[in-house]
Amino acid sequence: MTSALPSSPAASPLDIAPVVPVVVVSDAADAVPLARALVAGGLAAIEVTLRTPAALEAIRAISEEVPDAVVGAGTVLTPGQVTQCVAAGARFLVSPGWTDTLLGAMRASGVPFLPGVSTASEVVALLERGVREMKFFPAQAAGGTAYLRSLAGPLPQARFCPTGGIGPDNAREYLSLPNVGCVGGTWMVPADAVAARDWARVEELARGAAGLRDADGTCR
Repeated sequence: MTSALPSSPAASPLDIAPVVPVVVVSDAADAVPLARALVAGGLAAIEVTLRTPAALEAIRAISEEVPDAVVGAGTVLTPGQVTQCVAAGARFLVSPGWTDTLLGAMRASGVPFLPGVSTASEVVALLERGVREMKFFPAQAAGGTAYLRSLAGPLPQARFCPTGGIGPDNAREYLSLPNVGCVGGTWMVPADAVAARDWARVEELARGAAGLRDADGTCR
């Protein structure tokens, strides 16, 4: 990814852990204990989506209080949100789709980014613009592992973080593909556990997700 910070702990969010938790934070007070539970379970890259008014405050709190977390912002749709997220401490950006305007803002932000794609034409357009790492969304609805496997032949230089419809039952299949760096999912942050502030359960689920791929890249 051309926009990666030299000082970042990994060249890309695709290389930090096999699963990136996609987190919706309704109460910013939950952000730090939630992030600590995910990190303790082995998932350091955390995507906080901009779907609630608490999102930016949550990103800021995690950035300031959970140093082992690599917190990112998801559902980034506008250049203004890019600026706000980076100012809050986001260390990577994720969008469900992209335009040249949004892409330019993400590139100029100085942090890694994953623009969303769901077609071969969108992938080719990003490759033309020097972007090789992308979010594949909505993964299951857009063709799932069969589609990504088909893309690997003509477009092997593209790497993906598939998100959307992925859970513990099919994550391994995605992770076994040569063009998948990690997957995004929500199953380790179930709404009932977050509402109950059951951080032990979140940590346990995160540990299971972190163990889906061995250190040598093979799936368990």
